Amino acid sequence: MSHPELLILRHGETTWNAENRLQGELNSPLTEKGLRDAARQRAILETCDLSGFVFLTSPQGRAFQTAGIALAGIADHIRTDDRLREIGVGDWSGRLRDELPMPPGKDPFMAQYEIAPNGEGFARLKQRCRAFLADLTGPAVLVTHGITGSMIRGLVVGEKAHAARTAHGGQGCVYHLKNGVQFLLE
Repeated sequence: MSHPELLILRHGETTWNAENRLQGELNSPLTEKGLRDAARQRAILETCDLSGFVFLTSPQGRAFQTAGIALAGIADHIRTDDRLREIGVGDWSGRLRDELPMPPGKDPFMAQYEIAPNGEGFARLKQRCRAFLADLTGPAVLVTHGITGSMIRGLVVGEKAHAARTAHGGQGCVYHLKNGVQFLLE
């Protein structure tokens, strides 16, 4: 399936990110670093030709706040789309990761999203992201979250989207997806 050109931003660092706490559907404010992350994303976007792009954000506070900073002076209109919200972690929302079971395997932190009691899980997240992508009719700037953004990138460019994990998890940078290829703009 062919997809339009996308620029994907993860929200800036939050208080709970800094505490290593699962947020899911809950929210915590951007830290000072998070505010700088969003400003850095704006500087990156200012170098891009965004003619014809639509601007979409998760309605969750941390993404909405990031969108307000990163898209200030760039976007005339920013729409929210509930399908860009972060993966639900159910009963583990707000809990410290270190207090939760760490499943064995290559990436126990990612596995926590899958086993969270009453959480959304990856299959439902993938279904939600596929529906979102199917509704896109042209190029878009998306302000979303770490796991949701990663799922969208994987659906658009395949496993190569996850080949090079970044130390910042995407905060303060922009993922540019075009013609099935991903570029990291820093």
